[in-house]
Amino acid sequence: MIALGAAIIGWACLARFGPWPQYLLPGPGGVVSSLISGARDGTLPRAVITSLHRLLSGYALSAVAGISLGMLMARLRWLRASVGPVVVGLQALPSICWLPLALLWFGLSEKAILFVVVMGSLLAIVIATEGAVRAVPPLYVRAAKTMGSRRLRLYTRVILPASLPGIVTGLKLGWTFAWRSLMAGELLYVSGGLGQLLTLGRELNDMGRVLAVMVVIVVLGLAFERLLFGTLERHIRDRWGYEQPS
Repeated sequence: MIALGAAIIGWACLARFGPWPQYLLPGPGGVVSSLISGARDGTLPRAVITSLHRLLSGYALSAVAGISLGMLMARLRWLRASVGPVVVGLQALPSICWLPLALLWFGLSEKAILFVVVMGSLLAIVIATEGAVRAVPPLYVRAAKTMGSRRLRLYTRVILPASLPGIVTGLKLGWTFAWRSLMAGELLYVSGGLGQLLTLGRELNDMGRVLAVMVVIVVLGLAFERLLFGTLERHIRDRWGYEQPS
């Protein structure tokens, strides 16, 4: 809280005494006014709902497909040798590179943005899941097989619990990349959402609106980090005994 307060005070001082015009860097009061104005006229809540719907839809597809493909790549050498280099290579592409392809394939539609979100987050989840599963100590697997665990039981009782921390890390990375991909798609394709509000603020030279949308994105990201991933990590630590002894 002290660091946050110091940051806000520094921001206010820069906005008030900086060498640039105040409209280029409005102070905290101007951003709060933009937030209140957007909430009152309904543009901000509608944009948040639209963006979150796209984000959650694309991220859910990425999580299911990414975990499944990552586990298969970790256990099947031929799949890892053939698909692994492609996944790593495509991960180097910025998410914005998928937008022209999505527009050519799906046109100006929700499917185009959904495709960009999926491709932006899927690959990170695949890579993290594969690494987490391959990092499971072979001793665990051999011990489980000695005690009679085979196939599905081996995965659900040994491999999956042992790789869960790494998989959750991959899910967090995928969530971050999904946000970036969504904003890239919405900034270039006017279709509602927070990205459109950012574009509108730029076109109107309204930095208060731009910063207000940025604040909303940061708050949403922190909220999901604490409420979703933080809760999931605590549950994993409690359920599977990953909590470090004090």
